[in-house]
Amino acid sequence: MSGTLKKTPFHAFHTAKGAKMAPFAGYDMPIQYADGILKEHEWVRTRAGLFDVSHMGPSFLEGADAAANLARLTPSTFEKAAIGRAKYTVLTNPEGGIIDDLIVTKLAEDKFLLVLNAGRKDVDAAWIAKNISGKVTFTPPVEGTPLLALQGPYAAAALEKAVLQKQSMDDLPYMTGDWYSLFGKKCFITRTGYTGEDGFEIMLPAGDDELAIRVWDLLVNHPDVKAIGLGARDSLRLEMGYPLYGHDLDETTSPVEADIKWIISKKNDGFFGAPRVQKELNGGAARIRVGIQITDKGIAREGCTLHTRTGEEIGVLTSGGFSPTLKQAIGQGYIRPEYAKDGTEIRVDIRGKKVAAKVHGLSFVSPKTNSKPSA
Repeated sequence: MSGTLKKTPFHAFHTAKGAKMAPFAGYDMPIQYADGILKEHEWVRTRAGLFDVSHMGPSFLEGADAAANLARLTPSTFEKAAIGRAKYTVLTNPEGGIIDDLIVTKLAEDKFLLVLNAGRKDVDAAWIAKNISGKVTFTPPVEGTPLLALQGPYAAAALEKAVLQKQSMDDLPYMTGDWYSLFGKKCFITRTGYTGEDGFEIMLPAGDDELAIRVWDLLVNHPDVKAIGLGARDSLRLEMGYPLYGHDLDETTSPVEADIKWIISKKNDGFFGAPRVQKELNGGAARIRVGIQITDKGIAREGCTLHTRTGEEIGVLTSGGFSPTLKQAIGQGYIRPEYAKDGTEIRVDIRGKKVAAKVHGLSFVSPKTNSKPSA
């Protein structure tokens, strides 16, 4: 089976550094390096971490009707967005469930970059291709597109010093993207990420492994940068309350239930699943995604049930783990709305034992998307 796994352009680096590798969305990916997940996590929070995210699916929607099609595929609107604006949104199905969550960046009035999740890019591409109409062309994810994520308070300084050759990131605000020249090659960089820290996602030309490895090597050899595996990426996103598709989001869960109502445009009522979503916006959902803070001993994992102090089952945990920042167990899950208030005392069933916990906001750490110390 391992012989059938795809490899990113940085695979040789991962194995040479002794990374613990594992299958992920059809790729052989690094879960952690020698330092381990806890130290990698802390490094991203204090310095800058370099992630290989080349398993993701960059794709393009282009044409005079591209924005109109996005307004059908997602509950957001893009027609009046500024060039370079990046938006977090979701693809919805006719039942109002979430097919995938993604970042859409407006490259031109008639062209958009869609970065699809690794494990859903084939499903997403088929859905998009089937449901677009008019003057629009969809380019599905191109295999071999190198994607890097540089995250942490030192990310901007390291990026400028290592590879940007006197180009500054000062004029690139959070949730925007632009084209940059890296050693004479056109590359697209967005100030986005999945950690809660300031950071960038760098899309390099498809098939140009030589450039990709050069950029990777220059960044990872900067004194404030270390390579980070997918294990720390997961603990970092969990602290920020970011959802993970297939765990916290799925095709039965609506954007209202997932507590991402802010992506739903008041000017868009024509997207797939709009009747259910609008009904929940007006009348409330049967469950809501919340953060869970374990106040007793034990680490709760996905699938642990949530209960009142008297034992009534009221929800389920969809992600859980140890927070290196808080030094305690945290998670997120879905709970009945009457119990969703911050501070509500509950119990989590961990292997048959009811462990004390409380409802918490989704974010356990404050975002630092504007920090920029010197290298």
